[in-house]
Parts: sequence; C-alpha cells; structure tokens
Amino acid sequence: MGQYRYEHSGGFGLERETLRVDAGGRLAQTPHPFGEDAHITRDFCENQIELITPVCDSVDAAVEALGRLDAQARAVLAQQGEQIWLYSNPPHFETEADIPIARFTGAHSNKRNYREALEKRYGKRLMLYSGVHFNFSFSEEQLLAWKEEHEDLRTFRDAFYLRLYKQLFRHSWLLVLLTAASPFYDLSLDGDGLSGISSGQYGSLRNSERGYWNQFVPLLDHADLASFTEDIRRYVTKGVLFSVSELYLPIRLKPRGENSLESLARNGVDHIELRMFDLNPLTPLGVDADDLKFAHLLILYLAQQPDAEFTPLQQEQAVNDHHAAANLEPPHWLLERAGQVLHEMHTFYQGDAEALRIVEKQRSKLEGKRPCEQITAEQIYG
Repeated sequence: MGQYRYEHSGGFGLERETLRVDAGGRLAQTPHPFGEDAHITRDFCENQIELITPVCDSVDAAVEALGRLDAQARAVLAQQGEQIWLYSNPPHFETEADIPIARFTGAHSNKRNYREALEKRYGKRLMLYSGVHFNFSFSEEQLLAWKEEHEDLRTFRDAFYLRLYKQLFRHSWLLVLLTAASPFYDLSLDGDGLSGISSGQYGSLRNSERGYWNQFVPLLDHADLASFTEDIRRYVTKGVLFSVSELYLPIRLKPRGENSLESLARNGVDHIELRMFDLNPLTPLGVDADDLKFAHLLILYLAQQPDAEFTPLQQEQAVNDHHAAANLEPPHWLLERAGQVLHEMHTFYQGDAEALRIVEKQRSKLEGKRPCEQITAEQIYG
C-alpha cells in the first residue's frame, strides 16, 4: 500500500456521553428532555446524555458538529435549571436509586430490557462513567487504491479492518496514556453512605480494571471476520454476553446501521470505533481536537504496519497494558514504549508539518503534561 498522507480524509464521527446535573450539582432526576432526537439521546441511564454527530469529512468538522449539538443541549437544560457534568467520573450521589435506567419505550423497549439485564450483571454505578467514542472509516476510493486488482472489495475491506483492529487493540494503551483525564472521583462510587474525594491511583478510572469491562477477557479468533463474529456468537449463545453490544473492549468493528452480529456478518465492516477517550474538562466540549487528530494519525500509521497474529495471550496482555496506562503513575516500561512509538510516528510523518506538530504535542505529555496531571479536584468538585 502507498503512504496515506494525513491530509487525505475519510468518515469521522463522535459520540460524547455526559451526565445531567441539577443546580446543586446532583444527578438530575427529570426525564430525558430531548424526545427521540437521534443526535441527542441517552445511553445507559436516564440522566446521561449522548451526543452523536453525523458522519463528517474531517476531525475539525466532527468537533464543530459536536459543538452545535452541545449548544443545543445546554440551551434546553438551562430552561429547566440543569447543566452538563463535563467529567468522566460522576458527581456525588446517595444510592443507586439516583441512577434511573434509560426509559426507552415503544419500539425501543428492548433497549430498556437490555439495560435492566446489565444492571443485574454489573450494578448501576458503572453506568455513570462517561467518555468519548471516536469513529473512523476509510473512503472507498482509498480502499480501492490499496487493494489488489483481482481482490473483491468487500473481502479486502473486512480483512483490512480486522488487521487494523488488531493493531489498534495492541496500541489502545497509548491513547489511554496520553488522554487520561479523570484522576479524582467521589467516594459514593465505592458504596452507599460514602462521601469525599479520592485522588486514588488512577488517571482514568473508567479505563482501569475498575472500569466497565466484561467479567472475563473475551478471547476471539482474528483469522477472518467470519471466525471473529462466530466467536462472539458463541459467547452470546453461552449466555456470558447478552449481545455484541456487551463486548466491552476498547476497539470495535462496526457495520453500517444497527450494531448486531447479523448486520456485521451480512454487511461487513463499515467503520472502526475507538472507545477509550475520557472527557477532558480542560476543554469547552470535553474533547481536544488535536487528541482526535492524533488518533487519526495513529490509525494511518498502524494501517501501514504488517499483519501479525493476535493470540489469546497477546489479547490478555493488550487488556493488561490498557489497564496499566490508566494509572496516574504508569510503569516506566510503558512510558518508554510510548516514547518509542511516538518516535517511529515522527519518522513516518517526516515532511508533514501539521502531523509532526500533533505528534510532538503528544510527546510533550510524557514530560508531566498529561491531562490527568493538570486537573485539580477543585476544578471538578469545587
């Protein structure tokens, strides 16, 4: 494949989760005020807002779309004395009774049933974690340019995204390390009747072993998309996963439209989703566009790397590395690996001034400038 330069585009989309809070900073107990708006919905609980941008042609366009949705949501919330909690860990709450499951009804009632099942398996506290998901797809023109003349496009696309998935899963720790932004949490997350702020050991609680993970590490066959989806189906058939949506790994392969195994198997991969970004309270929208541009650069860089196996042991190690990167003081060997990858990316993007600026901005974070090292408890909890 030829080098895919940074200025080339694709499809970019953002999903941003936040909580609604009242004037006192407590979880809002009012119904979701946005009806069935497909771009302003909720995720697990009724007091969590999820903003979903349309597919855009650049990171900047996606962030601008998020800004418009944010302004729209804030205007509605202001009318009822509420605001957005722009932090990945929740404010203080008394008990799980303060966390109402999203009240989907009618044709969407199955969504509520699914969330009620999740409550029984995981409890409701984990439902309060909020973050940003970054979705990206390569243009069909780029995929056509990369595939061999005799290859079927669908076959090539599925194999290409699966190869990229493995590379991104192996490197998900790097994005956690560089964007962790939730070093403090209210002790009510630990149990009823507790209060106070913990500085803890984590730069990102939701990405740590205390975050929203399956109760086991799902081990999958990455030989091809059929094997990959069949392994997920086995977990669902056994009842250890309710559906593909319960596959709580940092990277997902997504079909167009409904996220189901049937759709993925029938239609193939449409885009790839990166799910590890904390809300950054140091920014107005909870996202730093340069962090997303770096994720794009990492995708392009990894797309050029040769394929490699992804054994069960390597999959478990990737999860462990992800957890390690979520620490406020990550292990030295992980910081060294980060420096090495960033050096390789710097070499890869020689001649592209904008790409080098973004890579260097990330490299500076290894010198005590990670978001989690700049945030204070007073900024969040007052």
